[in-house]
Amino acid sequence: MTFVVTEPCIKCTYKHCIDPCPVDCFREGPDFLVIDPEMCIDCNVCATECPVKAIYQDKELPDDQLEFIEINRRLARIYPSATNVKVASAEKDEWANVRDKRHLLELPEST
Repeated sequence: MTFVVTEPCIKCTYKHCIDPCPVDCFREGPDFLVIDPEMCIDCNVCATECPVKAIYQDKELPDDQLEFIEINRRLARIYPSATNVKVASAEKDEWANVRDKRHLLELPEST
C-alpha cells in the first residue's frame, strides 16, 4: 500500500507533508507534489500534516480521485526529490479550497 497526493494539492503545495516523511518519498513538480509509491512505507504522517486533506491511502481514495494513483506513479519517475523544502507558492491560500483543478495539472505524454 501507499499514500497518494490528490487534486486538492494542485497549485497550493503547502508542503507541510514533506518534512516529517521518514523516507523522503515526495517528489516536486512545478505546481504539484507526488508520492513515490516505490518508497512510501505507508506511515500516514504526511496525510495527518496536509492542511488541505489532499493525501489518502490508496485503498481509501475517493472514487473521483482514483486516477491520481497512476498520476503519482508517473510523475514520481520524472519529478525531482522534494527533500529540500522550498517555500510554498505565494498563491497557496487562494488555491487551497478551489475544486476541479485537475485540468491545470500538466502531464507529460508518456513516462
